[in-house]
Amino acid sequence: MADFTLASELSAIVRPGVLWWSGATVVAHEHRLDPLLAEAEARVRLSPPAESAAVRTMYKRVGIDPTKTRPSNEALLRRVRKGDTIPRINSMVDIINWCSLEFQLPYGLYDRSKVSGAVTMRLGAEGESYAGIRKDDVNVGGRITMADSVGAFGNPTSDSARTMVTPATTEALVVVYAPMEIPAAQLARVLDVTASRMAEIVGGRETARQTA
Repeated sequence: MADFTLASELSAIVRPGVLWWSGATVVAHEHRLDPLLAEAEARVRLSPPAESAAVRTMYKRVGIDPTKTRPSNEALLRRVRKGDTIPRINSMVDIINWCSLEFQLPYGLYDRSKVSGAVTMRLGAEGESYAGIRKDDVNVGGRITMADSVGAFGNPTSDSARTMVTPATTEALVVVYAPMEIPAAQLARVLDVTASRMAEIVGGRETARQTA
């Protein structure tokens, strides 16, 4: 059952978009994505979008310096601008990175089967952290974070190893960490495109959608 809540301390700062997904088939490398990602990378290099000022402002409003702790969308943009490619992880992660690069919004992607109970987007507690994906503990104290009954598991910079998507994933939770300045209609379009790409590439279907 989809159950997502935005904590009151973030209600004037973040306009999250949430997709609940079921019945996906994730593969290590989806060749159909090769030309699509290459085209997206070429567009960015030819006409680079500005780093999203609204996302940087969202970070600053919770006391985080976005030049020191970069939003994931900006990190992707900087990587592609330098001539590197979007990292290839697996088919579902690759779709989300593609969307994040194109829309310049940070995304979170989580294996729903590894999320316990209802989820909340809130500020992390002092000293709160989790084991990151391919990295040491990620500190989320005072930062925007996703949490379930076990604890924090994601934020707009880097997600947790506990809930990461793998080729074994069939149920997913997709979160767009959109700043409040992003109009609701624009966020709806972002979710529509994301869901369309998910359906085409990994299959399955959207079972619920929530915005706050």
